[in-house]
Amino acid sequence: MLQLDKVHHIAIICSDYRRSLDFYTHVLGLKVLAENYRADSQSYKTDLALGDEYVIELFSFPSPPLRPSHPEAAGLRHLAFAVESIDEAVHELDALGVAHENIRIDGYTGKRFVFFYDPDNQPLELYEKN
Repeated sequence: MLQLDKVHHIAIICSDYRRSLDFYTHVLGLKVLAENYRADSQSYKTDLALGDEYVIELFSFPSPPLRPSHPEAAGLRHLAFAVESIDEAVHELDALGVAHENIRIDGYTGKRFVFFYDPDNQPLELYEKN
């Protein structure tokens, strides 16, 4: 069994970035920790916190499709869980026969992460804490 510590973050792709940012900050009261415009994908990645805890990544992409199962579609992008060790978690996924992508490195934080999917093809992420 995987040893999950907590939900690391929730990533949401929105269809109207400014409207969604206004909603998450002014309606829900989340605060902006970092806002990054990514010119290569003409998109924003904005980190939002509830109190002092980082909880939401708000993404924008030009004309995102509705989600059939693709990870770059409007709506919830993926659910991420923090783990102590990506290597141990991937080993456990392998032992359980759960297919996963290759380990990647976050371009902003330098942390390692890996994606896999639930039975309904919802993307899930394991994100290394340290």
